Amino acid sequence: MSNNNNNSEFEFPQINNFINGEFVNPVNDEWIDNYDPSIGKVVSKIANSTKEDVDVAVEAAKEAFKSWSKKSPQERSIVMNRIADLIEERLDEFALAESKDQGKPFSLAKMIDIPRAVSNFRFFAGAILHHEDMSTTISGPPLSAVNYTVSQPVGVAGLISPWNLPLYLLTWKIAPCIACGNTCVAKPSEMTSVTAYMLGQVCNEAGLPNGVVNLVFGTGPSAGQPLVEHPDVPLISFTGGTKTGTIIQKTVAPLCKKISLELGGKNANIIFADANLDEAISVSVSSSFANQGEICLCGSRIFVEESIYDEFLEKFRTKVSKVLTVGDPRDSNTTTGALISQQHMEKVLSYIELAKEEGGEIILGGQRKEDLEGDFKNGYFVNPTIIIGLHPISSRVQQEEIFGPVVTVYPFKTEEEVLCYVNSVEYGLSSSVWTQNLERGHRISLAIHAGTVWVNCWLLRDLRVPFGGVKHSGIGREGGKYSLDFFTEQKTICMKYNPVFSS
Repeated sequence: MSNNNNNSEFEFPQINNFINGEFVNPVNDEWIDNYDPSIGKVVSKIANSTKEDVDVAVEAAKEAFKSWSKKSPQERSIVMNRIADLIEERLDEFALAESKDQGKPFSLAKMIDIPRAVSNFRFFAGAILHHEDMSTTISGPPLSAVNYTVSQPVGVAGLISPWNLPLYLLTWKIAPCIACGNTCVAKPSEMTSVTAYMLGQVCNEAGLPNGVVNLVFGTGPSAGQPLVEHPDVPLISFTGGTKTGTIIQKTVAPLCKKISLELGGKNANIIFADANLDEAISVSVSSSFANQGEICLCGSRIFVEESIYDEFLEKFRTKVSKVLTVGDPRDSNTTTGALISQQHMEKVLSYIELAKEEGGEIILGGQRKEDLEGDFKNGYFVNPTIIIGLHPISSRVQQEEIFGPVVTVYPFKTEEEVLCYVNSVEYGLSSSVWTQNLERGHRISLAIHAGTVWVNCWLLRDLRVPFGGVKHSGIGREGGKYSLDFFTEQKTICMKYNPVFSS
């Protein structure tokens, strides 16, 4: 797309709640300003929902559950594939809306975010057609019996998704939820609600029955907390910050709800001397700065074996300087867009200042991007930043999640040393290991405290495998059969029988 500074027009000036198949104003008729991060201006209004809106949505979901839960997997699969097809037909429209709402490059949203949302629906539309329950036999004497299991939908699910990958992660929850026969009330982030609103349009067009998917917009305290607390919502799936996840965990513990939490990360890339250095550098640029570093799986800490540290550092800095362009997210040449908000930008910049206070050296970037023209001069842009000289354990910048285009690089000598560094943080979401020695790759992978380890790659995702974190990076696993298990309750039925034929 060409450079275009006319960002004042927005297709959806008002984002209403989507409840029982209708777009409705919030009960209190209050609204939240919605900003385009690339220009720092309000472009629309978002419903500021409260407990009253959540209650109405839950009632709609409960009523829809009565019939949706009884539909066959084939019937549910057909509707879900229609949803996927309709999103795909509007690929450019969805990608542009995601770019304007979140600040990410249009090219990234078109290549990654929206296609992944399509894949989420198609994957689970197919998965439910091949799901298998189990059976066992007990052969007497004295008794004989057959045990078999059935997977039944849980009910109304509460789904809370983040602002960094809005439609991508919202559909990662909605797709398996409704595939299993549940209904849901979803609360997207109040900072990125537009593509969720568009999804409501698609659900109606695809023929999804009213009330199966309900979307309530608003802040965490006003809309998210009432959803988590609601007595008729037995299941909560949340992706977001660890602090919020802790609050949710405390809330649901006495309520005995099923819960899945995918939280923060402070992920490490380990680069050994025998790695394919050019490939490791190229992928490390992406893993450090993709989506402005606003991906929970980004590798924000790079550890390089001492013998190649200087070479890596020089080549890495040069590569970042050459291939990354900060600017208008709708320009096809842009690789790095705007951060989500002014508050978040200030947080990221504060960590760069902290790095200086801790004795770190900024060898690239380190400041707000201020030389853009037109409306973009007020956008929330930060230059990709590389920091060296910070101790991996004693430095807060090395230990705390920043969630921006900031990466630290530090040398190591031995496997034991680097594992100490990698595992010293409170998070454990993912890591990458770069080595041509597969025995070492396997050995290190087993020793890293993380839910996912990539060897000689990054963000190579297979939707069939479990995804989630350890330590403060979350609870539970989703993906493939793990999502199907989470969104169902397994019931065992035991039937005694007489193995002896009567005469």
